[in-house]
Amino acid sequence: MTRTDNEIVIAAPMELVWSMTNDVASWPQLFSEYQSAEILGRDGDTVRFRLTLHPDESGQAWSWVSERTPDPLTRTVRARRIETGPFDFMRLFWEYHEVDGGIRMRWVQEFSVRTGLPFGDEAMAERLNINTRREMNRIKGLVEQAAAAGAR
Repeated sequence: MTRTDNEIVIAAPMELVWSMTNDVASWPQLFSEYQSAEILGRDGDTVRFRLTLHPDESGQAWSWVSERTPDPLTRTVRARRIETGPFDFMRLFWEYHEVDGGIRMRWVQEFSVRTGLPFGDEAMAERLNINTRREMNRIKGLVEQAAAAGAR
C-alpha cells in the first residue's frame, strides 16, 4: 500500500470550506481536472457519484465511480473508488481543522496500483501529489474568493 498526504490552509470560515468542498455536484467548477460529476445515488450521508476527467492528449475521457461519506460532526470524510481503474484499491480520507489563519484541509490517499501496468505505486504517488497540490491551491483560491465576496 502507498500513501500520499497533503494539506493546505484556507483563509475562510469552516462552514464555507466544508460546504464548498463537499458539494460533489459542483466539483467540475471547483477542480480543474473534472469535466463532470454525476450523482448516482445517496444512502444517508453517503453519496455515490461518477467523476469524468477532461479528455487527455489522445482524446480519452477517463471516468470512475466513487462513494463518499462526510461526517460534519468530526469534520472528516471517508471515500473509496468503487470502479478502481488502475488501482487494486483507492481509499481517501479528508479532514478539516481550525488553525491560525483559517481551516487546514488535509487529504490522505491510500492505494495500490494493479500489477502489469507501465507504472507502479511510486510513479502514481508522484502524479497524485502533483495533482493534489495543484487542485488544493485552486480550491484555496476559489474558497477564499467566495469568503471575500460574502464578507462584502
